[in-house]
Amino acid sequence: MDTVESSLALIRRGTQEILLEEALRKKLERGQPLRVKAGFDPTAPDLHLGHTVLINKLRQFQELGHHVLFLIGDFTGMIGDPTGKSATRKPLTPDQIALNAATYQEQVFRILDPARTEVVFNSHWIEPLGAAGLIQLAARHTVARMLERDDFGKRYRGGQPIAVHEFLYPLIQGYDSVALRADVELGGTDQKFNLLVGRQLQESYGQEPQVVITLPLLEGLDGVQKMSKSLGNYVGITDAPAEMFGKLMKVSDELMWRYLELLSAHTMAEIDAWRADVLAGVNPMDIKFQLASEMVARFHSAEAAVAAKEGFVARSHGAVPDDVPELSVTADACGTLGIARLLKDAGLVKTTSEAMRLIEQGGVKIDGASLDDPRFMCQVGTAHLYQVGKRRFARVTLSGVDSLQVGAPTVGIGALSREDD
Repeated sequence: MDTVESSLALIRRGTQEILLEEALRKKLERGQPLRVKAGFDPTAPDLHLGHTVLINKLRQFQELGHHVLFLIGDFTGMIGDPTGKSATRKPLTPDQIALNAATYQEQVFRILDPARTEVVFNSHWIEPLGAAGLIQLAARHTVARMLERDDFGKRYRGGQPIAVHEFLYPLIQGYDSVALRADVELGGTDQKFNLLVGRQLQESYGQEPQVVITLPLLEGLDGVQKMSKSLGNYVGITDAPAEMFGKLMKVSDELMWRYLELLSAHTMAEIDAWRADVLAGVNPMDIKFQLASEMVARFHSAEAAVAAKEGFVARSHGAVPDDVPELSVTADACGTLGIARLLKDAGLVKTTSEAMRLIEQGGVKIDGASLDDPRFMCQVGTAHLYQVGKRRFARVTLSGVDSLQVGAPTVGIGALSREDD
């Protein structure tokens, strides 16, 4: 594959928009390292996996030979980013910013290559502007354009106050691109307006406008809200190995694929092969083990990942009594059986309705892993450990109609598959 085309293919992975892709192609065709910028306001001392979606993309640019500008918004942090806010955001104090910025620098180099990373602080060029410089900068934009921004527009129409200093935030973020002569700027989808202000200001200052790349906001462990410490649905990159591993094992089977695409270093071809494996009957938990192990190894060590996995498995089986009954249940003519029917036939529940209700409530485990889909189909295989509630256990073999003995030949743990919708 052509070098430019292969670079574009990697850059496109996991992105929401590239504005404009043709401009990016022309920049790449020049064969010179690009200056790739991403800004982070140090609003909290620790980064979480949601932040690393951008940082992973920066790392990909580094692998392609480009120079990363990791911008810490120590000046903009004192303004407070109004993006997505329905009220004026409380600014940080200089002491808070200094403390948080110091931890950011240590954490990002768990992903980025220090040799290709330049850490910069926007106070270095914003403070020298002074009052006169800020007025001149403000003259390059209009209030009408500012009100085109969704959150500003909603607040204005709803009679919510907008402080004048909030209009400075996108202007200063845009001026950062001027000061750094950025070729590319990355940001979340919620930052699109600010990133485009950077393009406009670069043109106003006679520079070639940057290419804007937006990336999706990673959902937290709840699968609904974006990952956030304030919502408690986050995985911190400084979390202890066992805590990080355990949190990632709680990710839903559906959300797991999004985490792999946005966070994993595995190629999309590998991830697609795993999808095919799951469709063929491999337990999604096996793929989740891959995700959790990779994240722990990245932010701690390979040894920590192995220990975290072993600890997770041990904890999952820790409450199993010594006298678990071993049973055999007969599959249907197709060699499968719905999980609710299997639990009933094994005597673990009285009715299939009870089984489905308990599954939906998170009260059923298979081999120590919680099951959340009452439509799971079990296939003929070796014995699996089924747990209902805290005290009901059985090691059940699903046997074919002509093979009722325990221990019939099978494909092992991968014998669990999701019923077609």
